[in-house]
Amino acid sequence: MLTFILRRLGVMLLTMLCLSLVVFAFVNLEPNLRKLAIFQTEMRASDQDLENWLQRNGYRDDFTIRFGRWIGVWPKEPVIDPSTGQPVPRFRYCDESTETSFSGVLQGDFGCSTAFRTPVADRLSEALAATGILMFWVMVVMVPVSLLIGVLAGMREGSRLDRTLSVASIVSTATPEYVSAVIFTAIFASWLGWLNGSAATALTKGISFNNFTLPVMTMAIYGIGYIARMTRASMAEVMTAQYIRTARLKGLSFGAIVVKHALRNALIAPFTVIMLQFPWLLTGVVVVESIFNYKGFGWLLVQAASNNDIDLVLACGLVSVAVVLLTQLISDVGYALLNPRIRVS
Repeated sequence: MLTFILRRLGVMLLTMLCLSLVVFAFVNLEPNLRKLAIFQTEMRASDQDLENWLQRNGYRDDFTIRFGRWIGVWPKEPVIDPSTGQPVPRFRYCDESTETSFSGVLQGDFGCSTAFRTPVADRLSEALAATGILMFWVMVVMVPVSLLIGVLAGMREGSRLDRTLSVASIVSTATPEYVSAVIFTAIFASWLGWLNGSAATALTKGISFNNFTLPVMTMAIYGIGYIARMTRASMAEVMTAQYIRTARLKGLSFGAIVVKHALRNALIAPFTVIMLQFPWLLTGVVVVESIFNYKGFGWLLVQAASNNDIDLVLACGLVSVAVVLLTQLISDVGYALLNPRIRVS
């Protein structure tokens, strides 16, 4: 198992490096660099002024050198002010060093956010903490409800309860977040007036049932249907197994068969599905946080892309890749531990 984990970690690092290179290449395309130069200078700056700014700040250096600086394996050199000839920080509002040094992702330096005028690491940590709170409550609501629905539907395959719960699961899964968000806001915020249609006050005035229910419910409703369908299929398959028939012949009650024999084996497959919900939650928060104005990771990513904040977009992409790969590793290891028939060499 240890060898498997170490091998997977090595593959993860290589994958992160390759994907980071792809994202870095797309983000540093000429139109994006030109927009950044315009944003940092003046809207009426000439083409020559924009080109001088890009050259002075190192954006015209060789691609591999710029990527090495961002990773932290190539030293960053200070920017020389042409009027004084003295080294100056690239972005003054981030208090960057004016000395040549290794300062990149490997050193914990994700660059400077030009949109928020603050170090990327500071802004990113705040957004991830806010999204972590949202994802925690989504999982608290989504996992128990979906498992309960799936187990109830799979216990008696083909029954009226099974058909009803299956239809409800399909409807919830087929409804995207931006549709359910509008529907829930119209019903619970506009018509009934029970809940707040915005989650902007959750981070300033504190999380409450009034301002946090709608975003949690919007994100959970999709995952509930998906996990419930997988749990239902696994439960229905287990209920037809030979050892379940044997337990029935021994005279065990139906409830004892479900709880002691069927439930544990039926939850092995849904475990993998539950772990894979984390990457989906990262994409889901982009829509939900934008609609409800909740300033988490998804909202931050939208703002970074809209304002052409290159360093912040790169950091968000790196975090997304890390979360996807890490959850896949945990899913594989957990599946091997839960299923004794799986052997990892």
